Amino acid sequence: MTIVLFHSMYGLRPAVRDAAERLRAAGHEVVVPDLYDGRTADTAEDGLALRDEIGRDELLRRAVAAAAPYSESGAVYAGFSLGGSIAQNLALGDEKARGLLLLHGTSDIADDASTGIPVQLHVAEPDPFEPDDWLNAWYLRMRRAGADVEIHRYRGAGHLFTDPDLPDHDAEAAERTWAVALDFLRELEG
Repeated sequence: MTIVLFHSMYGLRPAVRDAAERLRAAGHEVVVPDLYDGRTADTAEDGLALRDEIGRDELLRRAVAAAAPYSESGAVYAGFSLGGSIAQNLALGDEKARGLLLLHGTSDIADDASTGIPVQLHVAEPDPFEPDDWLNAWYLRMRRAGADVEIHRYRGAGHLFTDPDLPDHDAEAAERTWAVALDFLRELEG
């Protein structure tokens, strides 16, 4: 099974490469597009500046181009924070998508969205980028679109808690996340 894994606003950092290796070790083909063309950020502010400099439309264009060769075979879309938002947009627009794995981030959902894919979200509790009101509305809209959604919350973890190089890191929450996510991916393989 092919997984297209998108990085966070920090860019293609070691944590994303390590996540891809973890997924490969579980038997998956993993594609990791570099939407920032080799640039990375050390702070959230710098990451937001990179995201804004490139622009949302261009990031989506780059993501679509990177994922297109894998779409026909039914890819699983996955991403970290900003990458989760991008993965969600691509998965909801790809009728052959097999699933959606969101780590730390979601996106708006069009009123006419329709999908039957399984979706798994892992998010900190609380999370300043994914507040409770937003997540409740997101969940209801995803369910209305037809997605089979499960949300896993990690009390006390920081926003990007799976990245060991960031202050948000929570080793226990990260390991629980990967255990649950790998089970989810095994189920998608059927």
